[in-house]
Amino acid sequence: MARVVVDVMPKPEILDPQGQAVARALPRLGFSGVAEVRQGKHFELEVDDSVDDETLAKIAEGFLANPVIEQWTIRRVDA
Repeated sequence: MARVVVDVMPKPEILDPQGQAVARALPRLGFSGVAEVRQGKHFELEVDDSVDDETLAKIAEGFLANPVIEQWTIRRVDA
């Protein structure tokens, strides 16, 4: 088995109201020095070793992310 992490983030040109809300809340909570926050999604998949990168890309593009407004990265990590 392999562990795969897929991080999905809004494309830079897409507004991120949730990230903006967090950025506005941080100073009210006493945290300073944070210039910008972008909020995304993080998926961890346990897959058979036989699952190749092309299949993982199809899963990310076709199911985990909306390719019109989001970009994603896929990485295999040590289990």
